[in-house]
Amino acid sequence: MSGKLEGKLSFALQRSFGFPPLPEITPAFTVQFHFHTPAYLAQRFLILPAKPIPMDYPSLKSYWHDNAGNITSAFQEGRASFLPFLLPELALEFSTPKVLQILSGRFGRGLIQDALDPRQAVPSPLAGLRTTNWIKRTNMVGINVRTIQNFWNVIKYMLTVPEAQQSVHLLPIWEPGVVASLYGMASWNINPEFFSQELYEQYPQLDTVEKQLKVVVNLLHATGRTVGMDVIPHTDRYSEIVLGNPRHFEWLQRRDDKITSHRANLHEDVELAVFRFLKEQGPAQDGIDLPADAETFFSEEYPESARLELLFGSPADYGRRAQRRGWLVQSLYKDGFEPVPATMGPPYRGLEVDTSEKSRTVDDEGRIWREYKISKPQKMSRVFGPLARYKLYERLNDNKNWEIDFSRPRPATWEYACRHFYQIQQEYNFDFMRGDMSHVQMRPEGVPIEADNYYDLHKAVRAHIRKAKPYFGYFAETFLVGPGFIAYGNEVDHLEQADADSTLGDLQSMVAGSPEFMQHFRWYLDILKTRSFAPNFTIMTGDKDDPRFDEFYLTGNEARLFTALFLTDMPSYMALGFECRDPHPTAAPNEHYTKLYVFRISSGEKATRGPYVFGKNARLYHRLSALRQAAEQILPQIVSADTHWLLPPDATAATRVIAWTQSPHPRFLFVVNLDGSEAAVNIKIPRLRDREKLPPPHLHFSTHKEGGQRATLPFNDKQYQISRLEAGECRIYSWGQ
Repeated sequence: MSGKLEGKLSFALQRSFGFPPLPEITPAFTVQFHFHTPAYLAQRFLILPAKPIPMDYPSLKSYWHDNAGNITSAFQEGRASFLPFLLPELALEFSTPKVLQILSGRFGRGLIQDALDPRQAVPSPLAGLRTTNWIKRTNMVGINVRTIQNFWNVIKYMLTVPEAQQSVHLLPIWEPGVVASLYGMASWNINPEFFSQELYEQYPQLDTVEKQLKVVVNLLHATGRTVGMDVIPHTDRYSEIVLGNPRHFEWLQRRDDKITSHRANLHEDVELAVFRFLKEQGPAQDGIDLPADAETFFSEEYPESARLELLFGSPADYGRRAQRRGWLVQSLYKDGFEPVPATMGPPYRGLEVDTSEKSRTVDDEGRIWREYKISKPQKMSRVFGPLARYKLYERLNDNKNWEIDFSRPRPATWEYACRHFYQIQQEYNFDFMRGDMSHVQMRPEGVPIEADNYYDLHKAVRAHIRKAKPYFGYFAETFLVGPGFIAYGNEVDHLEQADADSTLGDLQSMVAGSPEFMQHFRWYLDILKTRSFAPNFTIMTGDKDDPRFDEFYLTGNEARLFTALFLTDMPSYMALGFECRDPHPTAAPNEHYTKLYVFRISSGEKATRGPYVFGKNARLYHRLSALRQAAEQILPQIVSADTHWLLPPDATAATRVIAWTQSPHPRFLFVVNLDGSEAAVNIKIPRLRDREKLPPPHLHFSTHKEGGQRATLPFNDKQYQISRLEAGECRIYSWGQ
């Protein structure tokens, strides 16, 4: 392993494991402390011309082009871990040879060439680790690949992201179903729309989307990143997974606006109907013998791969498979067979047809479909019409009252899901999983005192994969709401029983500095110290970048990233696009929101008519680039430290200023005004107890100040004072070690 690679991997791991920095990387970061403006940081670390960095969009683009050589050299020489001031949309324009030349200069041509071979697997930076504690501190970036069009562009985008954000979560990567929703898996095949023609033309051997995904994960590993996949407890309602395995799902029979049957083993009738279709239409694939009966065809002994090829055709023939699937859906429709749609929120169970006219849909084939609703809904009751959840347990009283018998798990279904997600992990060498809809807990009595591997599907998948990869982490999608609201029982208790390592939380759904935000932030810190999993300081998710949530990102965005990076003992999550997101006082066109690329809709209020458009917020991108450069210098010195709060989040929201340093060895003081609308004045920060001999702290960096002196904080032997912090301003002070 080269010295450059060792240095890169070292820093990527230090935050998570407390490893000491290797000698190779320290010269790049040991500098005298000064008041670091964005221009100073760019000049000091990247050796750029001493001139102001522009804060308007056209000039920022020109700035990159004028200084690309110096910035790229700094990256290749290890003086920077990313390409600051390179806008994401410009990175996506890089040619494949240019990207590989940049990476080879930093990590070595041999390693990069090895990574481009899909027959090889570049080891994870976590290889050999036997704990998942790393994910409880990692800074994660979430990428909806559809927004940047293909897997190869993930590598280009990550050139703009510093190694302090060392984990990459790829939103669902499988073939999508209805409205092309990423979360509605149509099969276990990788989404063909993520294939890069550009990469194929440069490397003709990378002629499938599967090979390209392997190469992208290899390259991310080679650059010290960890990579995560989604584990989804449901599929598209009419996916190949459902149609090829009826027994692993729940079924109903509908006639017009009435459910005529939802008995527990209705899947047996569906299996007969599917087999009858196969005999009538004939096999989709030659050379595979058709079994004598449905029982044999759907038995555990009959290979699923052969069953799917007989029903739908070759995995490589996407058009043929879609056609056959449509024919089979039509055949089942005539008999009224439908998979039961997935639900969310108590009481989860008890469905009826929604008889309102707006719930009636006629498709292009003239088929009449109906939406469903919970018979006795509560506030958060939802029915997800396009999705079907795995049937993990048997039913009470033949499902007469829609009751689940949690004492009777269905082992074959659990094994089916666990085996497939394990195969995906093994094939592509993923390091962690995001558990989609991890908040689901259907037991009306709440979270049980004992929980085995049949308690929760995500828990089971995690345990299955960890037998081979002990470091494989579980990042849960839950929002930390009150008991009994979105799930039965206490969500915090559920996460512990499900063996979650970290969870998303909901700070992204609140205005930074608002009373709600302050209360939840403080609560998350309590959870961090008292529970076995870590809440994330979530900045933005791909699912929250939506016109409905514009108000959350009008102000305070510098404070969000600053807090996420420098709270070294708390994980964070940031979605692609946040770094240059425009403020939207009124809704922007749909093409400016990543959420609207989770699905693909061509008409109506959620339609998109072209590729995703990155924001043009040059002022924000300028400030965040400078902030990331400051993190380059500081984080290697404190990455394994715990947080010592001086002004913790005030749950009463009487004050919106927070301040913290490191334990046990304070080196930097971080101060943030979380109020994005008003400046804070006359701020008092208590001194560190038992640290009387510390020198006065000096101003090291500000997100909002251009220029200035290396000011010392006034001190009265009890408190430090800051006279004024601008709205949303963040500062770093150094104790001068």
